[in-house]
Amino acid sequence: MRTDTARGPGIPDHRSAGRYVWWLVVSQRGRVAAGATYGSLWMVGLMLPPYALSRAIDEGLVPGRMPVLLGWVAVLFAVGVANAWLAVMRHRTMTRIRMDATFRTVRVIVAHTLRLGAALPHKVTAGEVVTIGIGDVGVISQTLTMTGPGVGGVLAYGVVAVLLLTVSPLLAGVVLLGVPLLALLVGPLLGRLQGAESRYRERQSGLAARLTDLVGGLRVLNGLGGKDVFADRHRREARALRDEGYRVGAVTSWVQALGVGLPTLFLAAVTWLAARMAAQGAITVGELVAVYGYAAALVVPVSFFIEGGYDLTRGLVAARRVVRFLRLEPTAAAGTGDAAGSGAGDVPEAASVLRDPASGVEVVPGLLTALAAARPGESAAVVDRLGRFADSAATWGAVRLDEIPLPQVRDRILVADNEADLFAGTLREVVGGRRDRTEEAIGRAVRTALAEDIVRGLPDGLDSAVEAQGRNLSGGQRQRLRLVRALLADPEVLLAVEPTSAVDAHTEAGIAARLHRARAGRTTVVTSTSPLLLHRADRVYYLVDGRAAAVGSHRQLLAEQPGYRRLVARGEDEGGVDEDGTDGSGEDLTGTDSATYPRPEAPVTKEDA
Repeated sequence: MRTDTARGPGIPDHRSAGRYVWWLVVSQRGRVAAGATYGSLWMVGLMLPPYALSRAIDEGLVPGRMPVLLGWVAVLFAVGVANAWLAVMRHRTMTRIRMDATFRTVRVIVAHTLRLGAALPHKVTAGEVVTIGIGDVGVISQTLTMTGPGVGGVLAYGVVAVLLLTVSPLLAGVVLLGVPLLALLVGPLLGRLQGAESRYRERQSGLAARLTDLVGGLRVLNGLGGKDVFADRHRREARALRDEGYRVGAVTSWVQALGVGLPTLFLAAVTWLAARMAAQGAITVGELVAVYGYAAALVVPVSFFIEGGYDLTRGLVAARRVVRFLRLEPTAAAGTGDAAGSGAGDVPEAASVLRDPASGVEVVPGLLTALAAARPGESAAVVDRLGRFADSAATWGAVRLDEIPLPQVRDRILVADNEADLFAGTLREVVGGRRDRTEEAIGRAVRTALAEDIVRGLPDGLDSAVEAQGRNLSGGQRQRLRLVRALLADPEVLLAVEPTSAVDAHTEAGIAARLHRARAGRTTVVTSTSPLLLHRADRVYYLVDGRAAAVGSHRQLLAEQPGYRRLVARGEDEGGVDEDGTDGSGEDLTGTDSATYPRPEAPVTKEDA
């Protein structure tokens, strides 16, 4: 189904929930106008059969005038056919309006998610985004139903009042006063529903976040023995959500019951009054039938009034959550456009030194630089500053990094996070990124990351399906695929956080040697405490409390820095790989294989060991 969002969703008005819903309306004003027209004609058309039926009785049936009776029957049939067509068109148009609103909101949320970028996990939970995308979007679009039959209900109400005035001013007065009274009786319940619905949505997003954490960390929880504790907490929160849902359901049941019951009671009251007037001769039999028909038909718009209030209440709650999400702003370092950098600085034309004043680290162009720290978070923080994912005074050449337009920074500097997402798709798509890659380029990157066994082990090689977050792969395989993806991007500056932490020593030694050769002449930074990787680095920074305590080659630091020696000693004891790049058996792990995907000894990940 084609929607207006094919031209782009537009700029949402997120000043308030009501303004956002109104923006959805005006964004498709033509379609909404058509829906309101169809809805109004259909609703008013529901009031015409009672009128035609009363004329058929009073002018044809009672006096016995068959031609007149047949004429009014023909009118009644034509009105029924027209109303059926209007009902189809109204439903079709309102469905398109709801679909457009749904897709428009989804695109706005996705666009803002991309705008937030790396700042997203720090500002909102995954459960909140899931709840908005799955539940709130549909609730908001349902609210737009008011623009069709809702408008028609108001017109139908006026038409019935005019028609009843021709029958009896008393009956017209009862209808004119009764319908607003019905709405007022339901009003307080709608206020309670809004509060209960808000609390329910908040708990729902919290539980969704808990489930997301559970799915992502189940293996860790099993290893720590914390699965039962987490499950108990989840059960408590689920019971609290259930109880809140009961409260929402209780209020909703009253709203829906009154939406059906009150119009029926109103119909009975009007019919009783009209019947007494007919018995007294104040109105004719045909007019009695017409009054009953008017009151019965009026049940539909009254129900729409109550249902519309219910939908609007829930829609504003959902829209409030969307607006709150759209108000989130990216951090200065991770933003986009002018908000994140004025672009006043001159972009380095050639390879330049990256400096992080906070740590004292200087990344020399064309070298493989390693950052080693007892606390991995300290070296990762340096990478975040050099990659402009955190506020800092880092410079690139003579220019502050935050003065360079962010798109240019992202094009030339790539941060390869050890926990970067792997999206669902074929293996070729997962590692290819945003551009198509040649078979030869993919083969080189796969060999460098020592990932040939992954390609061979999947049924269709590069065309095999990879599940979201690489769930059908081991931890070490996912890590190597992230490295393949980073290498295929071929950035001017590659900043890799713990690129070999989940693989065994034999595989790690091979990756270290091949990475050094593949990135020769390109600027590369890795964070690691593995002697296998540190040995291959051209420069190593030893960080203590986030500051550079020493810099030099791996051999120099081993000889001169006792703290550094203790830091990497465990890796040397467990690695089983000599400093010459072999695993102790003399097998060279640095050579280039001639086959596209050779069959070396299958690497074993630390998770699988």
